[in-house]
Amino acid sequence: MPTDLITPQDPRSQYPGPPSEVELQAAPATQQQMSEKPDCGELSYKGSGKLAGRKALLTGADSGIGRAAAIAFAREGADVAICYLPAEQADAEEVANYIREAGRKAVLLPGDISHEGFCQRLVSDAVDQLGGLDILVNNAGKMGKTEGILATSTERFDSLMKTNVYSLFWITKAALPHLKPGASIINTTSIQGYDPSPNIFDYAMTKAAIANFTKGLSQPLMEEHGVRINAVAPGPIWTPLQEADGSEEKLKKLGSKTPYKRPGQPVELAPVYVLLASQEGSYITGEIYGVTGGMGVA
Repeated sequence: MPTDLITPQDPRSQYPGPPSEVELQAAPATQQQMSEKPDCGELSYKGSGKLAGRKALLTGADSGIGRAAAIAFAREGADVAICYLPAEQADAEEVANYIREAGRKAVLLPGDISHEGFCQRLVSDAVDQLGGLDILVNNAGKMGKTEGILATSTERFDSLMKTNVYSLFWITKAALPHLKPGASIINTTSIQGYDPSPNIFDYAMTKAAIANFTKGLSQPLMEEHGVRINAVAPGPIWTPLQEADGSEEKLKKLGSKTPYKRPGQPVELAPVYVLLASQEGSYITGEIYGVTGGMGVA
C-alpha cells in the first residue's frame, strides 16, 4: 500500500486491483481476519490540523470507512470516540492505538446501535468522556444478501431498519442538544441508495432513507441550530463488510467495472469526511458526496 497520497500519480494504479485473496467471514467481519487488508490510512494519511480541538463520535469506526475517518480525524487534531460491536473489539483497539499515537484522546464505546437505549447512552457517554461533541459520523450499518422479497423475513428487514435507519434517528436526536453552531453531522449512505442491486434491495432502501434524512434535515438544522448535515455515498470500497456479505467470485471482480478497474480504499474517502467535518466545509449542507470510482454499481 502507498504511504504517499500527496504526490501526483496515476490513480488507476495507486492501489491494487480487485482482491486476489478473499477470506469470507461471518458477520460482523473484522479487518484483522482479512487476507488482503484495506488501506484505512494507518500509514498513508497525513494530517494538517484541520480539526484541532474538535470532539468527534463515529459509529462503525473499528474497520473500513469508519476506521479511515477516525484515524484521519485524530491526525487532524480531534479527540475521537468510536462505537462498534463487542465482537469487533480487537479492531477497535487498533484504531484506538492510532488515535493515541496522533496525540489525541480515544474513547471506546462498544454496543449495539439497533437498540434505542444504547444509542442514547452512547451519545451521553461520548459527551461525558470527550468533554463535548462537535462532529457526529453515523457510519455503522449492516447489509447481507437476500434472495428476493418473498425470501426476506420480517426479522431481517426489521434488523436492517433498526441498525441502518432507526439508529440514525436515535443518535442524531440524542446528539443535537449537545451540538453548538459550527458542528457537523456526516452520514454514510451508498451508491445503492440511488442505483440498487436486486440482491440487497432492502439494504439499498435503507441507504436511500439515509440520503433523504440528510437532505430533509439540512434546512432546519442550519436555521435553528447552525449545524451542518451531509452524507457520503461510497461505491465499491474494499472493507470487511464485503467479505461478510459477498461471494468469492464477485469479490474478485470488485471495482472491475469502474474506469479505475479496481475497488476504492477506505482512506480515499477520508478527505471527504474531513472536509465535511471541518470549517473549510462551512457552506456545505444537505449534500450527498459520491465517492464511487466514476460509475454506478460495480
